[in-house]
Amino acid sequence: MKWKQIVPTPSAWAHLRFVFSVFLLPVYLFAFSQAPVIHAAQAILIFLIWHLLAFPASNGYNSYFDRDEESIALLAKPPEVDISLYYFSILLEAVAFLLGFLVGWQFAFAVLLYGIMSKLYSHPATRLKKYPIISFLTVFFFQGAFIYYTTYSALMGLSLLRHWDTGFIVAGAICSCLIGASYPLTQVYQHAEDSRRGDRTLSLLLGYKGSFIFSGILFAAGIALSWYYWHSKEMMMYFYFFLLCALPIFLFFNYWFYKVGQSTGNANYKNAMRMNFLSSGCMLVYFGVLAVWGR
Repeated sequence: MKWKQIVPTPSAWAHLRFVFSVFLLPVYLFAFSQAPVIHAAQAILIFLIWHLLAFPASNGYNSYFDRDEESIALLAKPPEVDISLYYFSILLEAVAFLLGFLVGWQFAFAVLLYGIMSKLYSHPATRLKKYPIISFLTVFFFQGAFIYYTTYSALMGLSLLRHWDTGFIVAGAICSCLIGASYPLTQVYQHAEDSRRGDRTLSLLLGYKGSFIFSGILFAAGIALSWYYWHSKEMMMYFYFFLLCALPIFLFFNYWFYKVGQSTGNANYKNAMRMNFLSSGCMLVYFGVLAVWGR
């Protein structure tokens, strides 16, 4: 390996998709909002490790082995990947792991485990992405509940083994439901390319109509869990605010579902990105408000 192979090219920077990390920011904000005690320096470090190192590293590693020729999230025309993307994504992950020890050894190994799962998800030798149920469960847990549980514990400076009460478990489940609800809709416009590559994604398994129904069921489950969570805390105003923030998502989701029912050509990259940005934006508003005023 030559040093210049580690230096990221413009193509590598594009495939790291730092902006895509914003889609996972609501999980961090939820954990931040629910932690009774916050140390600012610790909170900033945890944020940087996840969103500027671990998540982009996962994006880059995935892109290197996918070698997409058609549109992917945030890249309408993805540039051709090169070896610098591979090495630089591993470097970012290594830095994330080492910095994790400044937070705590459990957090460091949580970052490492997240990186390992992203490799199993995309590497040709394992390629979990080929298996619809396993790939869904991997994303469902590791981008949702896993990030919540480890982030909350790290923010509190507590062992992961010390606070597994009902509220803690339900909060993580809410995150997984919201992440899982968007998962098949991020694949619904990639059926042709995924089929050519041999990836049997969840959206391919469910079909166009099934993808929307599955997504709607999971989002409804997230709403139901949110009701339970805030009702148990006797803070229902935050549940009603959640419904208000979710309303634009609900309206566009149904509009898009209707359009896809008219023509599957509407299950395209443009509409998928609209759905992604709208849902992420609404959830960022909701969990951002919780992070500022809900603690």
